[in-house]
Amino acid sequence: VQLQASGGGLVQPGGSLRLSCVASGFIFRATPMYWLRQAPGKGLDLISGISSAGTTTHYSDSVKGRFTVSRDNGKTTLFLEMDNLKSEDTAVYYCATDEAGNYRGQGTQVTVSS
Repeated sequence: VQLQASGGGLVQPGGSLRLSCVASGFIFRATPMYWLRQAPGKGLDLISGISSAGTTTHYSDSVKGRFTVSRDNGKTTLFLEMDNLKSEDTAVYYCATDEAGNYRGQGTQVTVSS
């Protein structure tokens, strides 16, 4: 399993970012996928998931209404559109093939600051 997240960066509060995660080494189109994040000094938190076909999604209360998960099975890529970002969204973001994040790739840093 190889997962490479990208798209992070520094953004002002209220801004937007789009994260991508390119997957390889497994049957992506048959695998539910997840986004997790780890804020400084805190544990790993599950924030979103999407079914293998992309028809079902779920979000944590902390990001519901602001973040949108999607996937392109033809390009084996997972996305996370993040809008109305807040300082508390600052974290390293990971894509994973399991809810616990045991099989996650290299993360991408998101920093929300003015």
